[in-house]
This record gives sequence, structure tokens and C-alpha cells, in this order.
Amino acid sequence: MKTTETVAVLNDLLQITNDRIEGFGKVEGKIWEMYPDIKDEYDRMISQSKIMKNELIDLINEKGGTPQDSPSVAGALHRTWIDIKNSFTMGNREESTLGNVVFGEQAAIDAYQNALDSGDLCEKSTKIVAEQLHQLNISYNQFKKIEDYKSK
Repeated sequence: MKTTETVAVLNDLLQITNDRIEGFGKVEGKIWEMYPDIKDEYDRMISQSKIMKNELIDLINEKGGTPQDSPSVAGALHRTWIDIKNSFTMGNREESTLGNVVFGEQAAIDAYQNALDSGDLCEKSTKIVAEQLHQLNISYNQFKKIEDYKSK
């Protein structure tokens, strides 16, 4: 495994983490009135994302790489698409927003799993990325349960 590949994979995850942070910023305040019970979990996810971001930056720096510390173009396009979709959504925008959080978390989980499966991570990076994936799964499952409960 080469350092260049490790840095590239870590930078991809860094951009995904930045996408999460940007996406959470777009959602903030849209669902609290209707679902105040998820505010604490949402705040935890934002804090967790910032910790994950710092861990990834540290790993990239340790490998001598340059962190690509910005959201991805694909993430920006997705957030724009969601804004457009929500402007035409009939009915409950809050539930649509909650569904978008679940969708985004699943996309992050898939990207993290692909990074682990790639074989391009060193042992230390693999350990940290696996722990971050575990945290993503916890968040996904909590929001998925809320989404399923609210849709009944």
C-alpha cells in the first residue's frame, strides 16, 4: 500500500465528512419544532462530525499529505437538489428533511465501508476509519428508527 493512495482515500472521507457538516447546517432548525426529541442526537452528530474531521486531517498530515478540507462538488450538488426538491414538496417538509438525513448517513456509511474494503489504508487509518464507521452506523440506526416511527 502506498502513502499516496492512503492520503487520497482519507481526503475522500474528509470531503464526505465536510459534506455531512454542511448538510447538517442546512437541516438545522427545520425539524426541531415538530421533532424536539431528536435535537440532542442531532447535536451529537454535528459534534461527532467535527471530531471525525479533525481525526482525518491528523491522519492525512501524519502521512505527509495535504488535507482537502472542503465539501465535495457532488455533495454541493446534492444539497442544491434537496433544496429544489423541498421547494416543490407537498405535505410535510420536516419528514422529507428527516429522510434526507437518513439518506445522507447511508451514503456516508457506504463510502466509509468502500474505503475500508479498498485495502489502501494503513493499520492506524483502518482502526480510526472503522471506529468512525461504527459511529455513523449508530447515528444512521437512530435516525432510521425515528423516521420509521414518524412515518407510521
